[in-house]
Amino acid sequence: MAIRTAGKLFKDLIRQRVISTSIGPSRHCSSTATSAPKIPHSSKKGRRLLTGATIGLVIAGGAYVSTVDEATFCGWLFSATKLVNPFFALLDAEKAHTLAVSAAARGWVPREKRPDPPNLGLEVWGRKFSNPVGLAAGFDKNAEAVEGLLGMGFGFVEVGSVTPVPQEGNLKPRIFRLRQEGAIINRCGFNSEGIVAVAKRLGAQHGKRKLETSSTSSPSNDEAKHGGKAGPGILGVNLGKNKSSEDAAADYVQGVHTLSQYADYLVINVSSPNTPGLRMLQGRKQLKDLVKRVQAARDEMQWGEEGPPPLLVKIAPDLSKEDLEDIAAVAVALRLDGLIISNTTISRPDPVDKNPVSAEAGGLSGKPLFDLSTNILKEMYMLTRGKIPLIGCGGISSGEDAYKKIRAGATLVQLYTAFAYGGPALIPQIKAELAECLERDGFKSIHEAVGADCR
Repeated sequence: MAIRTAGKLFKDLIRQRVISTSIGPSRHCSSTATSAPKIPHSSKKGRRLLTGATIGLVIAGGAYVSTVDEATFCGWLFSATKLVNPFFALLDAEKAHTLAVSAAARGWVPREKRPDPPNLGLEVWGRKFSNPVGLAAGFDKNAEAVEGLLGMGFGFVEVGSVTPVPQEGNLKPRIFRLRQEGAIINRCGFNSEGIVAVAKRLGAQHGKRKLETSSTSSPSNDEAKHGGKAGPGILGVNLGKNKSSEDAAADYVQGVHTLSQYADYLVINVSSPNTPGLRMLQGRKQLKDLVKRVQAARDEMQWGEEGPPPLLVKIAPDLSKEDLEDIAAVAVALRLDGLIISNTTISRPDPVDKNPVSAEAGGLSGKPLFDLSTNILKEMYMLTRGKIPLIGCGGISSGEDAYKKIRAGATLVQLYTAFAYGGPALIPQIKAELAECLERDGFKSIHEAVGADCR
């Protein structure tokens, strides 16, 4: 069995490599929606390094797997990806990011075959998540690698931010590593291929995933559906506005009309620090008017038995107590389905402020954001009295970090910067550590632990 598994993995890798080389996929997907993204010419060195390292790992794995079972081999594959991380560190930050997305889109990443720990499963918005650990928006901005990312074992993946009209974003360089601090500063500015390109990709992926799921699954009478609309794993779509737009609400409404049919949940991003004037939409009146228009746009569409996708708002960590009270009041009054806490920060907490790179403009993410975002999360949980599901995002790099977010009020959590540094091996590590934390403190489920530090 183990030998057959290794052989299948090797054949799949070679087949994907041959197909992707012969087709010559286009990044912009104007006529080939299912194509994987094209790697820029400047990243050819990185592509050769990644290809060589990947094939080497598979060959080594073929020799190793003959003595182990499938689950053990799967664990080996995830651990082996740590050997590839140094190659990415040699590249410019944005080129490394582009290469990582391309690798996931082509299936050059390990696929999780092992079941998640039972105590990590939970139900939110009528959907069953196999685990609460998700990938935050910003990694797969244009929905190029949804299948590969979900396959790595994330409980959910959020794509975007997606703008109505394609835009380049801010000038490069715009992503800066602070490796020692486990942080990143970015000022990308909603670089997006636009909702038309993303809709084509999501439509193609949606049909493929749904077909595969229907052919392998059996009917279920469970009230809560396992996974998302198209199969295992939940897909979120994060909506943004164009920099030149004078009517922000119209941009979000356009995103809802075009992309909500593929989304298991939608996010209104009003908290990026890299789009002028965007954070002003977090004000009480502005946010209330915006949410009303977007909710109306969603609700006027025709939906089946499942109903419309939940609508969330992503907020900043740089908010005053009064700002938080206003947002909480709007969220409760309008019955918002959830809040994501939080986006990147414009502050430079210790020890980042001592690093010369901290002078770069943009939003800071990673370990230094953890305390700030977790405090905001806890405050919002208490202000909303636990009535609204919260997604904790900001500085998570371990299962203990994820657990602290949950105890502070998060029902779900998201990674980004730690994943960029640690790669696929971080996913099973965080899930295993989180399961251990729950068991250690006597919690039988995620729901039991949510808000434990606020009681």
